[in-house]
Amino acid sequence: QVQLVQSGGGLVQPGGSLRLSCAASGSISSIKAMGWYRQAPGKQRELVAGTASGGVLKYADSVKGRFTISRDNTQSIMYLQMNSLKVEDTADYYCNADRFGILPGVYWGQGTQVTVSS
Repeated sequence: QVQLVQSGGGLVQPGGSLRLSCAASGSISSIKAMGWYRQAPGKQRELVAGTASGGVLKYADSVKGRFTISRDNTQSIMYLQMNSLKVEDTADYYCNADRFGILPGVYWGQGTQVTVSS
């Protein structure tokens, strides 16, 4: 079993930055892929950024060049650095983990709200 606990998020003005964190506990060594998803009101949940074993990275086109996904040396904490935030980035953000290298996996964080507004 894997547990994911998120932190970060909040209210920021357009052009600002935020960093989300996702701390994994439990069977961390079993995790083969992790990612961030978001869901805006009235929209489907979408993959924002993902990382898998071997350093494979994937970003949604809408966040390329602005968001950066990373994991710490222990591989137990995942980050999402969000720069140059736009109003359309407003959503609930969720971290996700999978044991087989395919996202979305079965493990989800509790979600955190990001609001970009002036």
